[in-house]
Amino acid sequence: MKTYHEILRDIREDRDLTQSDIARVLNTTQQVYSHYENGENEIPVRHIISLCRYYNISADYILGLSDTPATLE
Repeated sequence: MKTYHEILRDIREDRDLTQSDIARVLNTTQQVYSHYENGENEIPVRHIISLCRYYNISADYILGLSDTPATLE
């Protein structure tokens, strides 16, 4: 099973977005977001929530607890 930081990268790349694009969504820098994707820093819960809303997917998917990116309702 993939780690959450691998999943973050996969989701972003599947949507043809850059790390800078997502950093802007999270109101952080590209470098900070890069550390999340590389597993160097833990991503804060507030950023997971923001990504779930932005991508319209469940936190379970981002965290690797589900294989399907169920949409939020």
